[in-house]
Amino acid sequence: MRATLFVTCLVDRFFAGSGADAVRLLRSFGVGVDFPEDQTCCGQPAFNAGYRREAREMARHTLSVLRGSEAVVVPSGSCAAMIRVQYPRLFEEGTPPRRDAESLAARTWELSEFLVKVLDVPGVGAGLKGRRVAYHHGCHALRELGIREEPLSLLRGAGAEVAPWEADEECCGFGGLFAVKMPEVSVAMGDRKLDTLPEVDCLTSADGACLLHLAGRMRRRGIGIPVRHLASLLWEARREA
Repeated sequence: MRATLFVTCLVDRFFAGSGADAVRLLRSFGVGVDFPEDQTCCGQPAFNAGYRREAREMARHTLSVLRGSEAVVVPSGSCAAMIRVQYPRLFEEGTPPRRDAESLAARTWELSEFLVKVLDVPGVGAGLKGRRVAYHHGCHALRELGIREEPLSLLRGAGAEVAPWEADEECCGFGGLFAVKMPEVSVAMGDRKLDTLPEVDCLTSADGACLLHLAGRMRRRGIGIPVRHLASLLWEARREA
């Protein structure tokens, strides 16, 4: 099987190692991975800001870039949701772009979802044995894609203890442009999550945007818990097994 990695802007700029780890992880399960270099932003910031025309143009470009992909794997629930849920809504029903968007939506997967639902992997390895981790459910993955158990099952299967966390499904407060337009509320939401964070060895999530926001608040508050993207943590589990 072949898959295209849609790396996303934040992974490219802030979590490049996690993008490479996602490739290593997929290849370790026999998946051939390609990376179209002309991929760009999926258009979610423009879409969320109400710039539908600009978002539509970016979606058209992405549809063109990914047209020949057998499967598209995204190390981000947020961008995966943009492609899968919002792309079809950008185009009029019955038009060629709408059909292309629906086709791409059916072939697009968040990374942990792809591992569990498509590859049906029994586990990535036991390299996290003895580690206690907290998992943050990003809003788009949880609420738009319905992804809840997939990352947790992979972490537990890798030997990690996923710590109970009363706020694990609460929004971290980032929300893209929300954090820019309403910074005080955004900070308060992030701090609320961190106020309830249990004692763990690391904090992880499938969404780099959420991790950037939470890591920033942790630095400001002097919380020294490491923050790791899920792709890197899973690759570590496989590499160390």
